[in-house]
Amino acid sequence: MSKSYLNLIAGKWCEGDNEIENRNPSDVADLIGLYTQATSDQLSTTLNRAKQAQIEWATYGLERKQSVLNSIGTELMARSLELGTLLSREEGKPVAEGKGEVYRAGQFFTYYAAECLRQLGENADSVRDGIEIDVRREPVGVVAVISPWNFPTATASWKIAPALCYGNAVVWKPANLTPASAVALTEIIAKQDIPEGLFSLVMGSGSTIGQQLVESADVDAITFTGSVPVGKQIAAAAIENLTKVQMEMGSKNALVVMDDADVDLAVTVAAGGAFGGTGQKCTASSRLIIHDSISDVFTEKLIAAAKALKVGHALEEGTQIGPVVSEQQLQENLDYVAVGLKEGADLVCGGDRLELSHEGYYMSPGIFMNTRNEMRINREEMFAPLASIINVDSYDEALSVVNDTQFGLTSGIVTKSLARATHFRRNARTGVVTVNLPTAGTDYHVPFGGRGDSSYGPREQGRSAAEFYTTVKTAYISAGQA
Repeated sequence: MSKSYLNLIAGKWCEGDNEIENRNPSDVADLIGLYTQATSDQLSTTLNRAKQAQIEWATYGLERKQSVLNSIGTELMARSLELGTLLSREEGKPVAEGKGEVYRAGQFFTYYAAECLRQLGENADSVRDGIEIDVRREPVGVVAVISPWNFPTATASWKIAPALCYGNAVVWKPANLTPASAVALTEIIAKQDIPEGLFSLVMGSGSTIGQQLVESADVDAITFTGSVPVGKQIAAAAIENLTKVQMEMGSKNALVVMDDADVDLAVTVAAGGAFGGTGQKCTASSRLIIHDSISDVFTEKLIAAAKALKVGHALEEGTQIGPVVSEQQLQENLDYVAVGLKEGADLVCGGDRLELSHEGYYMSPGIFMNTRNEMRINREEMFAPLASIINVDSYDEALSVVNDTQFGLTSGIVTKSLARATHFRRNARTGVVTVNLPTAGTDYHVPFGGRGDSSYGPREQGRSAAEFYTTVKTAYISAGQA
């Protein structure tokens, strides 16, 4: 019999009205468990309790909050191999990446534990005599966290940690593809010294529980990571209650390789950025913009690097690329391969489904050549281990192609020229820019976010998170007559 896992509703572990299976994408015969789905009434109950718990949490002393967040982060780091293995088992990334993700999630909590003690206000003299001004940040209230499956622990943590740090309650709806990681994180948070109902887990579908959550007048702020269409639906629902919204959505990241680049470095950067995590990263390098003069040698070496990557079971030693997360995602990836070929691109390696010893959703990393920026494979986010090479004959053309997109999350350049690197940093219209590094990979103590259809609302991570998770209060104080 498979074990059933519950939701955390208003401080109590509760069954829902039905369950979903959670299977290993590396081996679909491996049933990880059955995960209950929250009901509409349970969501209403937990939202009501969250409002009360938030008021109590806001009165906790700074060091008491700091201790809670430190405890969560320390346990995540200490159990990173165990929980990273579980993450890799359900999501499909190699276990080393799963372990690293859980460890990084722990760092988010310990970082925001320290931020608990750095919540400083401002003061000023009024333009009126005898009046002083105090400006400080207060909790926004009840925060709905809607997180994706591709980084099920890290993305959730970089939302939950600052929400708690700044005194808010959290109602978390994770992606249904990765419920095991959600339950594991919830178990760690639930045993801390926090008010009952401050943190809740409501697993369920986006069309039911997710929609009710974003439409609720009891939610003060919504933080979401996912697709552009879903993000637009959330924004439309949130505006009815004037709910504060922060969203990280799609991307079509470009990596420029100039004629003066170290080609071996460029190949390493491109392969890691395009194929790491099976291409299932919002920061993946799916457009490779290559200078004509080095295109042939770069492409030859990139093909060799792609073919050398070991695709396999996420938990097997030596695996560099795990499976795609689901059958549906794999089919969408293969459909994009067909789209690219129909548009006239040349698939020079990979891009096909692999049959390995375990039945899973395996796909070989694919490279398209002779592509144009107006092709669908260069306009739409694919979330696949697929990269397109776009040839250019100048830096100016390369920069123009980088910026010719509806998205604007990350971009990168490989060059030895300080002048080009500086110009690129200043003129690439993306929220994150890298120089001689992959477009994928960010730090937790600095802002993260994009432009265009990639992001909406305040930045995530670092001290910038305070802008979303708090509201500003300005107080005027008169001392009266001496």
